[in-house]
Amino acid sequence: MSLTMYNSTVPALKRMLSSLASILGKSAEHAASKKIDPSVFINARLFPDMFPLSRQIQIATDLAKGCAARLGGVDIPRFEDDETSFDELKARIAKTIAFLDSFEEQQIDGSEERDVVLQLHETRLEFKGQDYLHNWVLPNFYFHAITAYNILRHNGVAIGKKDFLGA
Repeated sequence: MSLTMYNSTVPALKRMLSSLASILGKSAEHAASKKIDPSVFINARLFPDMFPLSRQIQIATDLAKGCAARLGGVDIPRFEDDETSFDELKARIAKTIAFLDSFEEQQIDGSEERDVVLQLHETRLEFKGQDYLHNWVLPNFYFHAITAYNILRHNGVAIGKKDFLGA
């Protein structure tokens, strides 16, 4: 299999999202076994000025669905950012994976030179598809995924590198 835009996006994003869902499941089990209110984990942060776990998952899923949609030339589905439980966060991940599953390879392959414009508050970012993927999406996606992992690990959930990397 050659490295294509599709192979660089959908499979990698789905694998990490699946790992995050598994980690959230283990975190829910940990909270139940230790009799800890799950909201302690959902609202946990690594540092006061960082986003909590829930927002880390929301951003990771937004990056994944936004990437596939922009490179595939379709509208980005809008999810409300209102998850307050492990089950709701896992459902958001499942919706994102279902959206990624809706893409055929040919929708994303060939998008290396597609114009991608992001409007982030007052900042406008312009990319070509390949630069968008490699220099924006993947670094940001993995940053938020590992931050979610680190929040849970820091709060005592028994997870490790194998959990993060997935099957």
